[in-house]
Amino acid sequence: MNEQIRLARGAGQLAGRTVMVAGASSGIGAAAARLFAAEGAAVVVMARRGDRLARLVEEIEASGGRAAASAGDVVRAEDVERGVAVALERFGGLDGAFNNAGYVGSVFGPLHEQPQEDFEEIIDVNVRGTWNCLRHQIPVMLAAGRGAIVNTASPAGMIATGAPAPYVAAKHAVLGLTKATAAEYGEHGIRVNSLVVGTTRTEMLSSVIEAKPELESAFVARQVQKRMAEPQEVAEAALWLLSDRSSFVTGSHVAVDGGILAI
Repeated sequence: MNEQIRLARGAGQLAGRTVMVAGASSGIGAAAARLFAAEGAAVVVMARRGDRLARLVEEIEASGGRAAASAGDVVRAEDVERGVAVALERFGGLDGAFNNAGYVGSVFGPLHEQPQEDFEEIIDVNVRGTWNCLRHQIPVMLAAGRGAIVNTASPAGMIATGAPAPYVAAKHAVLGLTKATAAEYGEHGIRVNSLVVGTTRTEMLSSVIEAKPELESAFVARQVQKRMAEPQEVAEAALWLLSDRSSFVTGSHVAVDGGILAI
């Protein structure tokens, strides 16, 4: 896949840069790590499943890319700090970050039927996780005088999509963090944007559909294109936001949603 990307696109949009990808063990995060490496970046991949990260690093290196793994949970500030340290120690800096870790919850239904522990985990992963990433990535970028960050959000961060209420609240918060950090650090050369990601064929979504098969047709029906995205399609949008091709874009919420927000 990496070599095909090189041949089709030409490497170089992230040449010479180091990019951290949180939530990189599968789906959108793994696709993004492969793409960023194929475009010249040294990639630091972070997720809880260290075995998958190790295989991803091997794959990237076998294709001629540069990568390092830092197993950890974005909910734990010390794990994120360690991931940033890996970027500094292995590659000498941190130029970009794709904060992609997320959790939708295990119970789809009315708010009063959702367990307290689900609410806490959804808020922890999506909000605290994004906060931890920003808090440890930004100082390194401030010292360098430049950087680009992309946070993964959702149409649920803009409208009530039918997703669990805690997830809707959490993704609204991610958009708020994106706007606030973009405003605070824009004059320091740091751009911060979010991807509003529609229904994408990932492991997390597959687990939801496995629990409630009737949701698959409902997910597709909401999209103007009447299909799910593939992780690679979302990764391409993240690449654009991290590259200089989006140099005058910050504080924006870029919809990669198949048209959910159009109707």
